[in-house]
Parts: sequence; structure tokens; C-alpha cells
Amino acid sequence: MAFDACMMRAVLSEFSAEFPEAKIEKVLQPRNDEIDMMIHHGRTSRRLVFNVGPNAPRLQLSDKQKENPLKAPMFCMLLRKYFLGARITSVSQPGFDRIAEFRVACYDEMGFATEKIIVCEIMGKYANLIVLDDQRKILAALKVIDFASSSVRQVLPGLKYQIPAMADKIIPLEIDGETFFKKLSDFPSERTGEKFITSTYSGIATQIARELVYRACGHTDTPVCNIDPHRFYAVFREWQQLLIDESYTPTVVFDKSGKPIDYSYMDITYLGDNVDKRTYPRLSDMLDTYFEEKDRLEHIHQRAHDITTLLNNAEARTERKLGIQRQSLLDAERGEEYKKNADLITANLYRLERGMASFRTVDYYDESCPEIEIKLDPRLTPSQNAQKMYKLYNKCKTAKTVLTEQIKLWESELRYLDSVRQFLSRAECEQDVIEIRDELYRSGYASRLRGYVPPKKITSTPIRLVTSGGWELIVGRNNLQNDSLTFKVAGKGDLWFHTKDIPGSHVILLCDGEEPSEQDYTEAAAVAAKYSKATGDLVAVDYTRVKNIKKPQGAKPGFVIYKTNFTAFIRPATDEQIAAMKKTK
Repeated sequence: MAFDACMMRAVLSEFSAEFPEAKIEKVLQPRNDEIDMMIHHGRTSRRLVFNVGPNAPRLQLSDKQKENPLKAPMFCMLLRKYFLGARITSVSQPGFDRIAEFRVACYDEMGFATEKIIVCEIMGKYANLIVLDDQRKILAALKVIDFASSSVRQVLPGLKYQIPAMADKIIPLEIDGETFFKKLSDFPSERTGEKFITSTYSGIATQIARELVYRACGHTDTPVCNIDPHRFYAVFREWQQLLIDESYTPTVVFDKSGKPIDYSYMDITYLGDNVDKRTYPRLSDMLDTYFEEKDRLEHIHQRAHDITTLLNNAEARTERKLGIQRQSLLDAERGEEYKKNADLITANLYRLERGMASFRTVDYYDESCPEIEIKLDPRLTPSQNAQKMYKLYNKCKTAKTVLTEQIKLWESELRYLDSVRQFLSRAECEQDVIEIRDELYRSGYASRLRGYVPPKKITSTPIRLVTSGGWELIVGRNNLQNDSLTFKVAGKGDLWFHTKDIPGSHVILLCDGEEPSEQDYTEAAAVAAKYSKATGDLVAVDYTRVKNIKKPQGAKPGFVIYKTNFTAFIRPATDEQIAAMKKTK
């Protein structure tokens, strides 16, 4: 659902209950459009997240750790100047809108006590974070809006802060039954109940309106004329009381693949039974669960835009070359036809003359011996025509050998690019992106990484897990790590796992020649299936001792050959299983 005014009310209620007076210990800016404040009260320390990006704007408390840039941006430095060591004394929600105001007791440049206000506006692509002085004059804003950007409302240092104009709607917490029925009777009867709620009352997301209509009549797109007014008001009143009593039920809805598709401060029923719902004790836990993967993908997209462009261009270029070479290989298959024609011309030299455009002869290469017509070059003698055909035959024969080898190389290149894309999709932090960029640089793509300077040192940090039997698993995050784990970290007696003919991580079970249990084998294979491009319920995973793994000379990072292996068909490990293996470490 959209982060509406009701969600803002719920989040601020949770904040006020947990942090009646919070001290700001740190100010961080992990991303261009997000500010995180480490706040402390009593024995509790958490992050206060202001995300004003266009894709997932929100305000929340969080326990998630995030990677921060080595050098803080200017806006972050300004907030540190104002608010490090300051205390949040109160928080409010002006009107019933997606705006939160945090009043902060701090000190000015001269050391005198003063008050500043942090305004967080969660309004889709217009979301912003603004700092005001005690006279409500703008001191700074994460997104500066000048006269060229908007002629209606400017956000510039020095200007007086103006609350965004609210639509002429009713605040839902103040409505009574009489007003509800009057508004419902005046509303066009052919329009849906959902439109009635969203166009009449402020601060209600579309998903919540659908849920209320569904609870009232069992459908989400029912016209107002087909909804029982008293039943509709009873449902609306129940929801209204939920907000007043602050009896929230933080819920995340997942599809069958386990991907979060919706969230709400109340139970969601209109999506039916083909979804999985999970409730959480706190709104912050719900928001962390829903936005964690979305934030990671957005962050990777921002940091790895150059890599994504390089991969797109390289894949398109490679596929284009493959198409040309495959067509040339098909053309080279005519070599045997050239040789047959040359032989037939040679056999009929006695009856051919210069200047003939074609002749007919019996095809002795065919069991039925049909009569065929062979075209000739009238400018050449019959003998020269035969020699020309033999030369074309030899050319096709050579081309088949060369093209077959070239096609293998370009197909290998395409698989390599596919593996890089797969690792990029699983990157968890900026360090992972840096390593992948360096891998492409070392793999011959330096000229396409404009302005790239390879770092002096990259700290490789593979994923480390522990099986139920106590054996350690190490998992490569990229192709360079795969090579390092297999040929430098692992011993000859350790076990190596990898999905069969599918890009993925090298998984090493560190057992030093010993024989783990069948369960340990199963878990290691499931991890290899998880960290790969494989899809489906059962995935083929090859496994063998590391001593059987070889790397061909000149091969791309991550490419190995092996034999004397076994193959297991296994279900990929779930996120919960991976988390449990991390916890047992």
C-alpha cells in the first residue's frame, strides 16, 4: 500500500511510545535520498529512517544496518552540525496528512539553547526532508525546489516554510454517522465504494479503501448503489475505532513465491486465499520486511548502473556476432554440395565447352541417380569451373572448423556475462558491486569502464554458513571469489558444489578429506542451488572433491572443468534455512 496519513499516524504513535524523548547519537546518509538517525533512549538504540526517494518514501524505526559512503554528503554534514547530541522533544502530524514534524532541542553556533524542526514530507515523488529554525524559516532541504521547478510552492533556504495545500476532503477520524450517510447519498451511485472513500476522506490509501469495501459487501469494485449503507458504515466505524484505539495489526502479504506484495497496519483480506500473510509485533518490523529487498535492488541499480549498461551492450553485441556466425556456419554446410558438383564437372569434361552457363548430368551420388542441372561460370573453362568448386569446398571446410570454435568461444562469453549478471542481482552491498566491477576490468572490459581506476586492494568476503552437522560452508559472491575459494582457500580434500550447466556460486564444504553426513551433503547442495540462476523445484547440482577441479588456461573467471563427479537433484534452500545456517555460526 502507499504510505498514507493513517500509516504516518501509526508510525508516529509507535515512535512516541518507544522514544518519548530520544537523543540523536549519529546522522548517516547511506543513500542520496535517505537519512538515518541513530537515536537512543534508556537502554534502547534504533535507527530513525527518513526515506524520501520516489520509489519507497517512508518514515520508520529500523534495526537494519546499512553500508554508508566513505565521505558523507553535504546535507548529512549539515544535519550533524545541527543535531548531533540533540534531543527530540516532541513529534506531531499537522492536520491529517503525510507530514511529520520533529521538534529538536539543540544548540546554535554560539552555544545557546535553541529549537529546530525536522519536517518529513512523505508525498510520493514530492517527498522531502526539511530543516526549520524556531521561526519556521527553512535552513536546509534534501531536495531544493526553486521557482523553475515549481511555481506553486518553493522549498529554498531563507523562505518561510509552508505546509503543502491539502485537498478539500474530510478527516476520517472526525466523521459521524449522519455525515457519512449524507456524503454517501450525494455521491454518484454508479461509482465504486472505493472511489467514494478515497475522494471523500483524506489520508486513506487505495488498498485500505478496497479492504473496507470488501468487508462490507465481499467485492472490491462494487458500485455505491449495490452496497448496504448501514453495513458500509459499520465497517468504516470499526476501522475508525482501530485508528483511535491504535490497535494495529502490522501485516505483510507475500505471493506464492515468497515475494512481499503488500503491507498494512491492519489485516488484509481482499487479496483472497492465494497469498501468504504474516503479522509482526511492531510496524518497524513490518516495514523492514517489506522494503528490505526493494531497497537493496534500488541501491544496487543506482550503484551498478554502469555495469548494467556494460552487460546489456556486451550481451547484445555477443548475440549479434553469434547470429552472424551461426548463419555463416549454415552457409558452410554447402561444402559437400560444392565438392559433388566439382566431381561431376570433372567427370563430364569431355562434353563441356567454354561459355556454357549450365549442363545436365546424372547425379551418381544419389541412389536413385536423378538427372540434375549444374550451373557454370561461362567466363571460365570447364576445368576452371571444377577448380573453383573445389576451392569453395575447401573454404567451407575450413570455415566450419573455425566457426565451430568461434561459436563455442562466444557462447562461453555469453554464459560468463550471464553469470556476472546473476551475481550482480544478488549483490548485498556496495563492496559486492565494487568487486564485480573489478572482475569485469580484469576480464578485458577495461576500455568499456570509462574512467575506472582499479582499487589497490579489495577485501574479499565470501558468504559463510554452517551445516547442521557443524561443517563450514563458504559461498562465492562473484566469479573472482569463486576462483579464489576453489583454488586458494579450499583444500584438495574439501567438497565442491555447483549447479549443473547453470551460472552460480562455487560452494565449498570444508571437510579436509573427511566424509560428512548425508544431511550435510544435502544442505551444501541446497545452498549451491539457492545461490545460482536455477529455477524450479528440483535443481541438478554437481559435487566432487576439489582435487578434481581444473581451470583451463586463459579461461574466464569462475570457469572450471571437472570429471569424476556426482549429481544430486535438490530443492534450493529457503531464505529461512539460510538465515538459520548463519545464526548457528
